[in-house]
Amino acid sequence: MILWPVLFLCLQTHLEQKLTVCNKLCFAIGGAPNQVAGSATAFFLQIFLLDVAQINPFQASLVLFIGKAWGAVTDPVVGFFITKSRWTKIGRLMPWMVACTPFTIVSYFYLWFVPPFTNQRYIWYLGFYCLYQTVITCFHVPYSALTMFLSTDQQERDSATAYRMTMEVLGTLVGAAIQGQIVASAHTLKHCPQNNTSASHLGNGNGTEVIRSLVQSQDLVTHAKEVYMIAAGVIGALFLICTVVMFLGVKERDDPYALKTEKPIPFHKGFVLVMRHGPYLSLTAAFLFISVAIQLIQSNFVLFCTYAVDLRDHFQNIVLTILMSAALSIPFWHWFLQRFGKKTAAFCGITWIMPFTVMLAFVPNLMVAYVVAVSSGLSVAASLLLPWSMLPDVVDDFRLANHNSKGHEAIFYSFYVFFTKFAAGISLGVSTLCLEFAGYDTGACRQPSAVVYTLKLLIGMAPVAFIITGLVILLLYPISEDVRQRNKLALEDLRNQTTNCSCLREDLNSV
Repeated sequence: MILWPVLFLCLQTHLEQKLTVCNKLCFAIGGAPNQVAGSATAFFLQIFLLDVAQINPFQASLVLFIGKAWGAVTDPVVGFFITKSRWTKIGRLMPWMVACTPFTIVSYFYLWFVPPFTNQRYIWYLGFYCLYQTVITCFHVPYSALTMFLSTDQQERDSATAYRMTMEVLGTLVGAAIQGQIVASAHTLKHCPQNNTSASHLGNGNGTEVIRSLVQSQDLVTHAKEVYMIAAGVIGALFLICTVVMFLGVKERDDPYALKTEKPIPFHKGFVLVMRHGPYLSLTAAFLFISVAIQLIQSNFVLFCTYAVDLRDHFQNIVLTILMSAALSIPFWHWFLQRFGKKTAAFCGITWIMPFTVMLAFVPNLMVAYVVAVSSGLSVAASLLLPWSMLPDVVDDFRLANHNSKGHEAIFYSFYVFFTKFAAGISLGVSTLCLEFAGYDTGACRQPSAVVYTLKLLIGMAPVAFIITGLVILLLYPISEDVRQRNKLALEDLRNQTTNCSCLREDLNSV
């Protein structure tokens, strides 16, 4: 009920060029459900496939890698079709987001459903994960590109991006909270007896103990299936609510910068132009490695707390601490990038996580875990805010260099997501295969020492190596604050010239 006055005020200000707090808030709410679901899958899908769906680590690695890779491939495909879309009464991007929402909800729900058959069960998850990646791409690519069509002012877009990142981090927090608190009972230590109840250890007790353990294990699996389905239903409902709020509160505007060309540039030529743009390549490559590091930490964190350290009763609270710290630090990073520049903010923010991830891997106790959680949240916020704040600057730089070419925003955003998703898919698949080679025992309460050592590497040293590589590449990013300000003034001049030419043409036609 509180949202309706907000939406009413937003509808009254659609004709104003300057964005209101209401417009920015409704835009930000639209991106929240993707992060809610993304948080749930990032933290819990791997352990769900291994311990609840009970598919082996090799099959789980296939699901994670192929699903992510498929999602990466669909990004440029969706970007292509968006560039071919025509403007409607509600815009060119908004129809995509509205139309794909019901399919997103259904595919997400069945991703967490355990089918009754056991043979080749991984095919079920592979199919629905690929379907979910497809439809969420149809939502996320136009939503990301929508940033360029909210306002012509860089500061307004940066402010809207800060609102978006704050809401997305809150969405990540909500997703982890919903999923973590609902499904925590499926993974806590109190359900495991003192001796390992995996199939390989059941022979250690007498027949009665074996039967009792099997019944208890089956009851716990049934309970785990139920709680995961409840969490999926709640998150699916959030998808619908947030999409409606965004649709009612956001106005999509046409691109006023570029000159109108009589013949649009084909997609493949636009792609070549984008891929030759140096700032885009350096920014994408840098955050590709950084996002892989964050993805490795997210996907293995629950497994790490469950099996590598004695924190399985606390993992949901530690995850919430990380995300709460990230949400609270978004305004700080927005101020920091305005005061010191975006490139400086990226280096300061992302470097911060490296010593703390190593500390968690080698000093595993509860107090250290919470200190690491608070500190890591600062870097997570920077890694989320900075690339989406810097991409519009790259698009502006491209517009200035190619002022007769327009409509390529979807290419920038879709291929950025393509590269980061594909790299994340490879890293997830490889990390799960590493667990397979280390001897991961599906459904067991405790894992071999080789698995513990592997999880420590996946949480500590591997992310640090990826982050260092990304920061070295970021040194090549050429758009400093001076360059950004020059581009802003040049684009304003181009916009004025375009407006004057349009007015002169109309006057001549009237004469």
